[in-house]
This record gives sequence, structure tokens and C-alpha cells, in this order.
Amino acid sequence: MSNLTGKTAVVTGGSRDIGRAICEELALAGARVVVNYRDGETKARAVVAAITTAGGVAIPVQADVTQPEGCERLVQEALARFGDQIHIVVNVAGGLVARKQLGDMDIGFFDQVMRLNAGSAFLMTKAAVPHMREGASIVNFASQAGRDGGGPGATAYAASKGAVMTFTRSMAKELGPKGIRVNALCPGMIATTFHDVFTKDEVRAAVAAGTPLRRQGNSAEVARTVRALVSDDMSFVTGANIDVNGGTYFS
Repeated sequence: MSNLTGKTAVVTGGSRDIGRAICEELALAGARVVVNYRDGETKARAVVAAITTAGGVAIPVQADVTQPEGCERLVQEALARFGDQIHIVVNVAGGLVARKQLGDMDIGFFDQVMRLNAGSAFLMTKAAVPHMREGASIVNFASQAGRDGGGPGATAYAASKGAVMTFTRSMAKELGPKGIRVNALCPGMIATTFHDVFTKDEVRAAVAAGTPLRRQGNSAEVARTVRALVSDDMSFVTGANIDVNGGTYFS
């Protein structure tokens, strides 16, 4: 396993599903983890308790990462607890909000989804980078929807995730000379509450059946990909949008 001992990791949206799995995986590898949440305090504290019980180090921090002040507070809490440097940022926070066709969307809804997904990655990166040095790593969360346009009613979500992919490439160029790597993951059908809420069971079954591996992925598999990506084992990988979809879509 990659050794992340002594490194401070900030994970936005870290209280459930993929975010939780990432927090636990990074802590298992030795990182000190800041578990960010917006509303789910009970879930965030459960993540911290699980990490602590396993011998790791973590703290919960409430912050709305769609707002500049929320990102600044999250960074300052991390620095106050774990020192003057942030080594890893994983921008998981995001969501679909609702499935809406073009005629049902107004600019307020479109802006909300863009701010939630692309805006949060931008604001968190802007807040954290002044405290990141050579060898640091940022992982953004895009989606297969950013590659293929998403399913019915996911136009705003797919557009926002496409923006995350392009933002990732741009930041890789801008921050590369400082020794900071920036990559993104593009998950496909992962068994999470996201799909419990927004995807019908028959659609999930059909997608799984059409996947070369004939199944959905799980949060632990995504988390292990993040752990490898932020480690020195992948120190020459930056600007990549990495598919984690069981072969459903090839970039």
C-alpha cells in the first residue's frame, strides 16, 4: 500500500459513499484526514470514529464548499490542526440535484448545478493551493457523464462535470511548474446513494449488464484509485481524467 504517513488530506463531501471510502482509505495509508461535510454532521463524525478506531487520525469540519468563505474555513481548520501545509485535496462534493430536461430548467437551476460541481472544485483549489508545495496532489471528481453527456435529464450535471475535466487539465498546466499534480476521476455506475435516488433499478441493472465486467462498481474501488493517484507511485501523472467504469465507456 502507498505510504501517506505525515501527509494532510482534505476531502470535500467526505461523510458518505465515495467520500467516506476515500477518507478511510487515505487514513489507512497514514494520512491525517479532514472529513468535510455540509449538513451530515452525524455521518461525518461516524467516519472520524471509524478512522480513529482503526488507528488513524481524522477530524470533521463543517463547510459549504460552494462558498469562498466555506473553503477558506476548511483550509484554516486543516492548517490549525495538522500544520502549515496541505498535501492532498480530493474534491468529491457535488451532485445532480434533480433530473430536468432543457424545457424544465431555468438559469437558476443551471447555475446551482454548475456551482455545486465545477464551482466547488474551483473554490477549494483556489483556497488550498497557497498552502500546497512540491509533491502535493489534487484529485477532482468528474463523471462518465462529462464524457458522454449523461442520461436523460442530466444535461446540467454532465456540463458541470465536463467543466471539471477541463478545469483539471488547465490546473495541471498552471500548477505543474510548482510540482503540484492535478488529476480527475470519471466514475461510471458506482453503487451509491446517488443512484439510489436518481437512477431506476432497471436502468442500473441494464447498465451493469452492458458493462464488460457485468456489474456496478463500489466506493472502495474508487477510493483505492484515489489513494494510488495521490501517492508518489504516480508522480508523473497529471492532467489525466481517469475512467473508473468497468469498461462501459472508453475515452
